[in-house]
This record gives sequence, C-alpha cells and structure tokens, in this order.
Amino acid sequence: MFRERIMLSTPNAAKSGIQYFMDGFSLIRRPGLRRFVVVPLLVNLLLFSGALVLAVNYLSELMHWVDKSVPSWLDWISFVLWPLVILALLVVFSFVFSSIMNWIAAPFNGLLAEKVEQLLTGKPLNTGGAMDAIKDLPRVFGREWQKLKYYLPRALLVLILFFIPLVGQTLFPIIWFLFSAWMMAVQYCDYPFDNHKVPFNDMKFALKQTKGSSMSFGVAATLFSMIPIVNFIVMPVAICGATAMWVDKYREVYRNARVAPE
Repeated sequence: MFRERIMLSTPNAAKSGIQYFMDGFSLIRRPGLRRFVVVPLLVNLLLFSGALVLAVNYLSELMHWVDKSVPSWLDWISFVLWPLVILALLVVFSFVFSSIMNWIAAPFNGLLAEKVEQLLTGKPLNTGGAMDAIKDLPRVFGREWQKLKYYLPRALLVLILFFIPLVGQTLFPIIWFLFSAWMMAVQYCDYPFDNHKVPFNDMKFALKQTKGSSMSFGVAATLFSMIPIVNFIVMPVAICGATAMWVDKYREVYRNARVAPE
C-alpha cells in the first residue's frame, strides 16, 4: 500500500508537520536562500500596503454614504453596521489579497522550493534556465487555477453551513479553521510536488495518506498567519518547511512508486 511505502521509505516519517513548519524559520535565514525570500516578501508588502489603503478609503466612503442616506432617527444604525461591514470587508480583503498574492508569487514560490530542495539534497533539479522558466509560466498559473477551483466550491459549502440556525454558528468556526488548515497544506506543499511535475490529484492523494503531518503543518501555518507582522513571512516559511517535508516524506517515494490519483 502507498501508506506503507511512505512510512517505510522515509527516515523522518515520525516528524510532525508542525516541526517542518518551524524548520522553515531557520531555512529562510540560510545565505543561499535569502534573495529568493526577499523578492516575494517585498511584493507581498507592496501589495498589502496598496490594498489596505484602497480598503480603508472604500470603507470610509461607504460609511459616509450610509450616514448621509439614512434618516436622523436611524443614526444608531451606523453603530450596528460598522462592525458588520468591517468584518465582511476583512473576509473579502483577506480572500482577494491572498488569492492575488498566490498568483503573483507562484513563479517565485516554485523557485524558492527548488532552491530549498537543492540545498537540502545537494542535487539540482535541472529545471533549465530563465527562458525555460518563462515558458513554464502558463503551466505554473494553470496549477494555481487548479487550486482555486478546488478551493472555491468547498469554501462556499462551509460558508453555507454558517446560515444553518444554531448548529451552523457553533460548528462553522471549527470547520472553517480545519478547512483553512487543509488548504494551507495543499497550497504550500504543492510547490515542491509541482516542481517535479506531480499531477495535482496525485499530490492531494499523497497528502491524504500522511494526513496527520499534512494537517498539523496546515494548522501551524494557519495559526501563524493570524499573527500581525509575522503573517508577512508565513508564505516563504511555509514553502521552506513544506519542501523539507517533501524531501523527507515524498521525494524517494516518487522515485520508486507511482502514486495513483483519487
């Protein structure tokens, strides 16, 4: 069975996903990797700053319009709407920003995963030069589109759960957190898999066979992404940690066995 092959062929199979994520903090400081971390980090900061300014301006204009539109005896409604609008804006802002950032940073993230694997194994991936990387961009963005198609319908189903009276409001935070953790694992573990041209369904199959490591990795990434300022470096940290997990748990398996899709 594929599960047995993974457990028998990897010396660090018992290492948790949380440990791999934490390894990412030390890996991003390695001299050979710093420049591959700085570029997507700067792009992240610039995009976030611009998006935040737009969001604040939009929110101010929206609330000004609400204040002018409602009659004086409904002035109190602003106090009710503010928290709801801010919450809705944060959710939309978080989704849109993270989605755009993942698309823009995808080529950089794949390159970072490649360099981390080369550092850990001492062997180059032979992915070609700059021109080959440019030619490969359609496939890279196509992979991001696969992840988005996988994410959207499942996120919608979880959001619908929120509107179920009593049960929905109780279960939604737990299910949403677990779903977010799984998507974090899918998002970041996919880069080293994709560098080896492993199909998306095969990648998901592999993560499900080591679900404990995958979920604990995703939980760590989700929790750290909630910490202000620290969340700016979660992406490179997670990619480094996910690549280390690929090297230990999956790399040799893909040399010796073909993973069947779901």
